[in-house]
Amino acid sequence: MDIQDVRAKSDDELKQALRDLKKAAFNLRFQRASGQLENTAEVRRVRRDIARVSTVMTERRARAAAG
Repeated sequence: MDIQDVRAKSDDELKQALRDLKKAAFNLRFQRASGQLENTAEVRRVRRDIARVSTVMTERRARAAAG
């Protein structure tokens, strides 16, 4: 997920994306623990996507509170 894609989404879409990404991270952790994870780079990609979405949500909250 590119940062421009994240910024283009509405607040509700960001909340849903964050929920989906957290579920994906949970499933990837279980796959890694059980030895079934084939693409280990996917864990890193999902973690970074969660960070991107969280950052944009925080920026929007700060902008709304300031102005």
